[in-house]
Amino acid sequence: MDQIHFTLSEANALLPQLQEDLLKLQLLTQQFEEKFDELQVLKATTSREHEDPFFEVESQLEFMRMEIDLHIGNFDRKGVFLKMINPGLIDFPSILNGEEILICWKQGEDRISHYHGWNDGFMGRKAFPEA
Repeated sequence: MDQIHFTLSEANALLPQLQEDLLKLQLLTQQFEEKFDELQVLKATTSREHEDPFFEVESQLEFMRMEIDLHIGNFDRKGVFLKMINPGLIDFPSILNGEEILICWKQGEDRISHYHGWNDGFMGRKAFPEA
């Protein structure tokens, strides 16, 4: 599949849907972590006299992991890079002055206004000229 390139306005137009998707993903990962903690407590406090006392919780975790993977894949399918779930950090491939860059957004920002080079990372952010 060819790489999608976003303009700043296209990235900002997609942002509300991505924010909604991110919130769903964050909730799922929180629930997964809570369920995982529950399993650890269960393993520490349950005798293993039964056939498999952890099967149900482990199955729930596996289903939740698949659901999380699906949600992460949705970002890829939209052509953006989900760099971090918490706090949310999303990059949009773009071209500026003939150079490939990544327009970047961090959760909490109202709109997208920064970019960085492919090898610069978040710490190399610069204000987008049009922003």
